[in-house]
Amino acid sequence: MNILLIKLSAIGDVVHTIPCLRALRICYPKAHITWVIEEDASDLIMNHSDCNRVLVSHRKRWLRNLKKRDSVSKTFMEIGSFLKSLRDRRYDMAIDFHGLFKSAVIMGVARAKRKIGYRSMQELSGLFYNETIPEDIKKHAVERYLDFIRYLGFPTNSPVFFMALRDDERKRAKSLLLECGIDKKDPFVAINTVALWETKLWEDEKFSHLADRIVSELDTKVVFTGGKEKASVDKIISMMSKPAVNLAGRTTLRELACVYESAEAVISTDSGPMHISAAVKTPTVALFGPTDPVRTGPYGEGHQIVRAGLPCSPCFLKSCTTRLCMEEITVDTVFEAVKNVLAKKR
Repeated sequence: MNILLIKLSAIGDVVHTIPCLRALRICYPKAHITWVIEEDASDLIMNHSDCNRVLVSHRKRWLRNLKKRDSVSKTFMEIGSFLKSLRDRRYDMAIDFHGLFKSAVIMGVARAKRKIGYRSMQELSGLFYNETIPEDIKKHAVERYLDFIRYLGFPTNSPVFFMALRDDERKRAKSLLLECGIDKKDPFVAINTVALWETKLWEDEKFSHLADRIVSELDTKVVFTGGKEKASVDKIISMMSKPAVNLAGRTTLRELACVYESAEAVISTDSGPMHISAAVKTPTVALFGPTDPVRTGPYGEGHQIVRAGLPCSPCFLKSCTTRLCMEEITVDTVFEAVKNVLAKKR
Protein backbone atom coordinates (compact mmCIF):
# COMPACT_ATOMS: atom_id res chain seq x y z
CA MET A 1 0.00 0.00 0.00
CA ASN A 2 1.40 3.37 -1.09
CA ILE A 3 -0.21 6.48 0.40
CA LEU A 4 0.35 10.13 -0.52
CA LEU A 5 -0.59 12.94 1.88
CA ILE A 6 -0.74 16.54 0.74
CA LYS A 7 -0.70 19.22 3.44
CA LEU A 8 1.63 22.01 2.45
CA SER A 9 1.31 24.59 5.22
CA ALA A 10 0.99 26.35 7.62
CA ILE A 11 2.61 25.14 10.83
CA GLY A 12 -0.66 24.89 12.74
CA ASP A 13 -2.43 23.12 9.89
CA VAL A 14 0.37 20.59 9.62
CA VAL A 15 0.12 19.92 13.37
CA HIS A 16 -3.63 19.42 12.95
CA THR A 17 -2.96 16.76 10.30
CA ILE A 18 -0.57 14.68 12.43
CA PRO A 19 -3.41 12.66 14.06
CA CYS A 20 -4.38 11.56 10.53
CA LEU A 21 -0.82 10.42 9.86
CA ARG A 22 -0.86 8.42 13.10
CA ALA A 23 -4.25 6.90 12.27
CA LEU A 24 -3.12 5.87 8.79
CA ARG A 25 0.05 4.29 10.18
CA ILE A 26 -2.02 2.30 12.68
CA CYS A 27 -4.54 1.25 10.02
CA TYR A 28 -1.87 0.47 7.41
CA PRO A 29 1.21 -0.56 9.45
CA LYS A 30 3.16 -1.76 6.40
CA ALA A 31 2.18 1.09 4.08
CA HIS A 32 4.72 3.41 2.46
CA ILE A 33 3.53 6.93 3.35
CA THR A 34 4.79 10.03 1.54
CA TRP A 35 3.94 13.57 2.70
CA VAL A 36 4.24 16.58 0.39
CA ILE A 37 4.86 19.75 2.39
CA GLU A 38 6.26 23.25 1.91
CA GLU A 39 9.59 24.26 3.37
CA ASP A 40 8.45 26.44 6.30
CA ALA A 41 6.64 23.60 8.08
CA SER A 42 8.72 20.67 6.84
CA ASP A 43 10.79 20.37 10.01
CA LEU A 44 7.72 19.01 11.82
CA ILE A 45 7.54 15.98 9.52
CA MET A 46 11.19 15.39 8.64
CA ASN A 47 12.43 12.16 10.28
CA HIS A 48 8.95 11.46 11.65
CA SER A 49 8.78 7.73 12.32
CA ASP A 50 5.26 7.41 10.87
CA CYS A 51 6.32 8.90 7.53
CA ASN A 52 8.53 7.02 5.06
CA ARG A 53 9.30 9.95 2.77
CA VAL A 54 8.90 13.73 2.83
CA LEU A 55 8.81 15.67 -0.44
CA VAL A 56 9.50 19.35 0.17
CA SER A 57 8.01 21.92 -2.19
CA HIS A 58 10.00 25.16 -2.35
CA ARG A 59 7.10 26.86 -4.15
CA LYS A 60 7.56 30.29 -2.57
CA ARG A 61 11.24 30.46 -3.45
CA TRP A 62 10.58 29.14 -6.94
CA LEU A 63 7.97 31.83 -7.57
CA ARG A 64 10.27 34.56 -6.22
CA ASN A 65 13.12 33.44 -8.45
CA LEU A 66 10.91 33.25 -11.54
CA LYS A 67 9.41 36.70 -10.91
CA LYS A 68 12.86 38.21 -10.48
CA ARG A 69 14.19 36.16 -13.39
CA ASP A 70 16.88 35.01 -11.01
CA SER A 71 18.40 31.54 -11.37
CA VAL A 72 15.62 30.62 -13.80
CA SER A 73 17.29 27.54 -15.25
CA LYS A 74 18.25 26.26 -11.80
CA THR A 75 14.70 26.86 -10.56
CA PHE A 76 13.17 24.91 -13.45
CA MET A 77 15.61 22.08 -12.76
CA GLU A 78 14.52 22.02 -9.10
CA ILE A 79 10.83 22.01 -10.08
CA GLY A 80 11.49 19.22 -12.55
CA SER A 81 13.32 17.18 -9.92
CA PHE A 82 10.44 17.67 -7.47
CA LEU A 83 7.85 16.56 -10.03
CA LYS A 84 9.98 13.56 -11.00
CA SER A 85 10.14 12.49 -7.35
CA LEU A 86 6.40 13.00 -7.01
CA ARG A 87 5.74 10.71 -9.97
CA ASP A 88 8.35 8.04 -9.27
CA ARG A 89 5.86 5.99 -7.29
CA ARG A 90 2.30 4.83 -8.01
CA TYR A 91 0.03 5.54 -5.08
CA ASP A 92 -2.95 3.45 -4.14
CA MET A 93 -4.43 6.48 -2.42
CA ALA A 94 -3.73 10.21 -2.21
CA ILE A 95 -5.43 12.61 0.21
CA ASP A 96 -5.42 16.39 -0.24
CA PHE A 97 -5.97 17.86 3.23
CA HIS A 98 -5.33 21.36 1.91
CA GLY A 99 -8.07 21.75 -0.66
CA LEU A 100 -6.56 24.67 -2.56
CA PHE A 101 -5.40 25.02 -6.15
CA LYS A 102 -1.72 24.74 -5.21
CA SER A 103 -2.32 21.39 -3.50
CA ALA A 104 -4.81 20.12 -6.06
CA VAL A 105 -2.27 20.64 -8.85
CA ILE A 106 0.11 18.35 -6.97
CA MET A 107 -2.73 15.85 -6.72
CA GLY A 108 -3.28 16.14 -10.46
CA VAL A 109 0.37 15.46 -11.24
CA ALA A 110 0.70 12.54 -8.82
CA ARG A 111 0.05 9.03 -10.07
CA ALA A 112 -2.64 7.87 -7.68
CA LYS A 113 -5.55 5.47 -8.16
CA ARG A 114 -7.76 7.14 -5.55
CA LYS A 115 -7.54 10.93 -5.36
CA ILE A 116 -9.52 12.09 -2.33
CA GLY A 117 -10.32 15.68 -1.42
CA TYR A 118 -13.03 18.02 -0.20
CA ARG A 119 -16.22 18.59 -2.16
CA SER A 120 -16.04 22.35 -1.61
CA MET A 121 -14.50 23.17 -5.04
CA GLN A 122 -12.49 25.95 -3.42
CA GLU A 123 -10.18 27.42 -6.08
CA LEU A 124 -11.52 24.67 -8.40
CA SER A 125 -9.56 22.09 -6.42
CA GLY A 126 -12.38 19.55 -6.77
CA LEU A 127 -11.61 19.14 -10.47
CA PHE A 128 -8.50 17.14 -9.58
CA TYR A 129 -10.19 14.50 -7.37
CA ASN A 130 -12.06 11.31 -8.21
CA GLU A 131 -13.45 10.92 -4.67
CA THR A 132 -14.73 13.71 -2.45
CA ILE A 133 -16.09 14.19 1.06
CA PRO A 134 -18.11 17.10 2.47
CA GLU A 135 -16.20 19.80 4.36
CA ASP A 136 -17.78 21.07 7.56
CA ILE A 137 -15.97 24.34 8.30
CA LYS A 138 -17.77 24.66 11.63
CA LYS A 139 -15.74 21.76 13.00
CA HIS A 140 -12.34 22.11 14.59
CA ALA A 141 -9.64 21.63 11.96
CA VAL A 142 -8.44 18.42 13.62
CA GLU A 143 -11.91 16.87 13.38
CA ARG A 144 -12.35 18.16 9.84
CA TYR A 145 -9.18 16.42 8.68
CA LEU A 146 -10.13 13.26 10.56
CA ASP A 147 -13.25 13.11 8.39
CA PHE A 148 -10.96 11.63 5.73
CA ILE A 149 -10.03 8.80 8.08
CA ARG A 150 -13.70 8.24 8.90
CA TYR A 151 -14.48 8.19 5.20
CA LEU A 152 -11.97 5.36 4.83
CA GLY A 153 -13.93 3.43 7.45
CA PHE A 154 -11.63 3.71 10.46
CA PRO A 155 -12.51 4.90 14.00
CA THR A 156 -11.16 8.23 15.25
CA ASN A 157 -12.42 8.33 18.83
CA SER A 158 -9.10 9.33 20.38
CA PRO A 159 -6.94 11.46 18.05
CA VAL A 160 -3.24 11.04 18.81
CA PHE A 161 -0.75 13.90 18.29
CA PHE A 162 2.24 11.63 17.89
CA MET A 163 5.05 14.15 17.29
CA ALA A 164 7.77 11.45 17.28
CA LEU A 165 10.17 13.71 19.18
CA ARG A 166 13.63 12.16 19.44
CA ASP A 167 15.95 11.95 22.42
CA ASP A 168 18.59 14.08 20.67
CA GLU A 169 16.01 16.84 20.08
CA ARG A 170 14.96 16.78 23.72
CA LYS A 171 18.62 16.87 24.75
CA ARG A 172 19.26 19.88 22.52
CA ALA A 173 16.25 21.72 24.00
CA LYS A 174 17.37 20.96 27.55
CA SER A 175 20.90 22.15 26.73
CA LEU A 176 19.55 25.44 25.41
CA LEU A 177 17.47 25.96 28.54
CA LEU A 178 20.40 25.04 30.79
CA GLU A 179 22.62 27.44 28.88
CA CYS A 180 20.08 30.15 29.75
CA GLY A 181 20.04 29.24 33.43
CA ILE A 182 17.02 26.92 33.51
CA ASP A 183 17.60 23.37 34.64
CA LYS A 184 15.11 20.51 34.75
CA LYS A 185 13.96 21.46 38.27
CA ASP A 186 13.09 25.05 37.36
CA PRO A 187 9.42 25.65 36.53
CA PHE A 188 8.97 28.02 33.62
CA VAL A 189 6.23 29.48 31.44
CA ALA A 190 6.91 29.86 27.71
CA ILE A 191 5.51 32.82 25.80
CA ASN A 192 5.02 33.09 22.04
CA THR A 193 4.30 36.68 21.04
CA VAL A 194 4.11 36.40 17.28
CA ALA A 195 1.52 35.50 14.65
CA LEU A 196 1.33 35.74 10.86
CA TRP A 197 -1.63 38.11 10.88
CA GLU A 198 -1.23 41.63 12.21
CA THR A 199 -4.73 41.42 13.69
CA LYS A 200 -3.74 38.47 15.91
CA LEU A 201 -0.95 40.36 17.69
CA TRP A 202 -1.06 41.59 21.29
CA GLU A 203 0.87 44.67 22.41
CA ASP A 204 4.54 44.23 23.36
CA GLU A 205 4.09 46.35 26.48
CA LYS A 206 1.35 44.03 27.72
CA PHE A 207 3.53 40.98 27.17
CA SER A 208 6.30 42.63 29.21
CA HIS A 209 3.94 43.46 32.09
CA LEU A 210 2.48 39.94 31.99
CA ALA A 211 5.93 38.34 32.06
CA ASP A 212 7.00 40.53 34.99
CA ARG A 213 3.95 39.44 36.99
CA ILE A 214 4.60 35.76 36.25
CA VAL A 215 8.17 36.08 37.53
CA SER A 216 7.41 38.21 40.58
CA GLU A 217 3.99 36.92 41.69
CA LEU A 218 4.19 33.27 40.66
CA ASP A 219 7.91 32.79 41.26
CA THR A 220 8.16 31.19 37.83
CA LYS A 221 10.73 31.87 35.13
CA VAL A 222 9.70 33.08 31.68
CA VAL A 223 11.07 31.85 28.36
CA PHE A 224 10.16 33.73 25.18
CA THR A 225 10.15 31.73 21.94
CA GLY A 226 9.82 32.57 18.27
CA GLY A 227 11.31 32.13 14.85
CA LYS A 228 13.17 35.11 13.43
CA GLU A 229 11.75 37.51 16.02
CA LYS A 230 14.79 37.81 18.30
CA ALA A 231 14.91 41.61 18.04
CA SER A 232 11.19 41.87 18.75
CA VAL A 233 11.52 39.70 21.85
CA ASP A 234 14.63 41.61 22.97
CA LYS A 235 12.51 44.75 22.88
CA ILE A 236 9.86 43.16 25.10
CA ILE A 237 12.47 41.92 27.57
CA SER A 238 14.03 45.40 27.68
CA MET A 239 10.68 46.73 28.96
CA MET A 240 10.68 44.23 31.84
CA SER A 241 11.95 44.84 35.35
CA LYS A 242 12.59 41.12 35.86
CA PRO A 243 14.91 38.77 33.92
CA ALA A 244 13.61 36.54 31.12
CA VAL A 245 15.07 34.17 28.54
CA ASN A 246 14.98 34.75 24.78
CA LEU A 247 15.06 31.56 22.68
CA ALA A 248 13.64 33.20 19.55
CA GLY A 249 15.44 31.92 16.46
CA ARG A 250 17.44 29.35 18.42
CA THR A 251 15.28 26.24 17.96
CA THR A 252 13.92 24.16 15.15
CA LEU A 253 10.19 23.52 15.23
CA ARG A 254 10.77 20.08 16.73
CA GLU A 255 13.13 21.49 19.36
CA LEU A 256 10.49 24.12 20.09
CA ALA A 257 8.05 21.28 20.75
CA CYS A 258 10.57 19.84 23.23
CA VAL A 259 10.87 23.22 24.99
CA TYR A 260 7.09 23.46 25.26
CA GLU A 261 6.96 19.86 26.49
CA SER A 262 9.15 20.92 29.42
CA ALA A 263 7.17 24.08 30.20
CA GLU A 264 4.50 24.28 32.89
CA ALA A 265 2.33 26.35 30.56
CA VAL A 266 2.51 28.23 27.27
CA ILE A 267 0.97 31.62 26.50
CA SER A 268 0.46 32.31 22.82
CA THR A 269 -1.37 34.20 20.15
CA ASP A 270 -3.35 32.15 17.62
CA SER A 271 -0.37 30.73 15.73
CA GLY A 272 1.58 27.63 14.84
CA PRO A 273 3.50 27.54 18.13
CA MET A 274 0.17 27.55 20.00
CA HIS A 275 -0.82 24.35 18.20
CA ILE A 276 2.58 22.78 18.83
CA SER A 277 2.12 23.48 22.53
CA ALA A 278 -1.32 21.87 22.56
CA ALA A 279 0.00 18.88 20.59
CA VAL A 280 2.57 18.08 23.30
CA LYS A 281 -0.23 18.43 25.89
CA THR A 282 1.17 21.47 27.68
CA PRO A 283 -1.59 23.69 29.18
CA THR A 284 -1.95 26.60 26.79
CA VAL A 285 -3.39 30.07 27.36
CA ALA A 286 -4.44 31.22 23.89
CA LEU A 287 -5.21 34.84 22.99
CA PHE A 288 -7.91 35.06 20.33
CA GLY A 289 -9.25 38.06 18.47
CA PRO A 290 -10.23 37.89 14.79
CA THR A 291 -10.31 34.09 14.55
CA ASP A 292 -12.59 31.40 15.93
CA PRO A 293 -11.25 29.15 18.73
CA VAL A 294 -14.00 26.64 17.95
CA ARG A 295 -12.34 26.03 14.60
CA THR A 296 -8.66 26.63 15.36
CA GLY A 297 -8.26 26.81 19.13
CA PRO A 298 -5.75 24.65 21.04
CA TYR A 299 -7.07 21.11 20.68
CA GLY A 300 -7.54 18.96 23.76
CA GLU A 301 -8.13 19.46 27.47
CA GLY A 302 -6.45 21.77 29.99
CA HIS A 303 -6.21 24.83 27.76
CA GLN A 304 -7.83 28.22 28.26
CA ILE A 305 -9.04 30.72 25.66
CA VAL A 306 -8.84 34.45 26.37
CA ARG A 307 -11.04 36.74 24.27
CA ALA A 308 -12.41 40.25 24.55
CA GLY A 309 -15.77 38.96 23.32
CA LEU A 310 -16.58 41.78 20.92
CA PRO A 311 -19.65 41.26 18.69
CA CYS A 312 -17.54 41.74 15.54
CA SER A 313 -15.32 38.80 16.45
CA PRO A 314 -14.54 36.44 14.79
CA CYS A 315 -14.23 38.44 11.58
CA PHE A 316 -11.23 36.58 10.05
CA LEU A 317 -9.76 39.88 8.82
CA LYS A 318 -6.00 40.11 8.37
CA SER A 319 -6.05 43.90 8.67
CA CYS A 320 -8.23 46.17 10.79
CA THR A 321 -8.26 49.86 11.63
CA THR A 322 -8.97 49.32 15.34
CA ARG A 323 -7.78 45.83 16.38
CA LEU A 324 -10.00 46.26 19.44
CA CYS A 325 -10.59 42.53 19.77
CA MET A 326 -6.94 42.12 20.79
CA GLU A 327 -6.35 45.51 22.40
CA GLU A 328 -9.20 45.00 24.87
CA ILE A 329 -7.62 41.82 26.22
CA THR A 330 -6.09 42.96 29.52
CA VAL A 331 -2.96 41.81 31.32
CA ASP A 332 -5.09 41.00 34.37
CA THR A 333 -7.32 38.67 32.36
CA VAL A 334 -4.41 36.76 30.84
CA PHE A 335 -2.59 36.59 34.18
CA GLU A 336 -5.65 35.07 35.86
CA ALA A 337 -5.89 32.50 33.07
CA VAL A 338 -2.23 31.59 33.61
CA LYS A 339 -2.83 31.21 37.34
CA ASN A 340 -5.80 28.94 36.64
CA VAL A 341 -3.98 26.55 34.30
CA LEU A 342 -0.95 26.40 36.60
CA ALA A 343 -3.14 25.68 39.64
CA LYS A 344 -4.85 22.83 37.82
CA LYS A 345 -1.53 21.35 36.69
CA ARG A 346 0.16 21.74 40.07
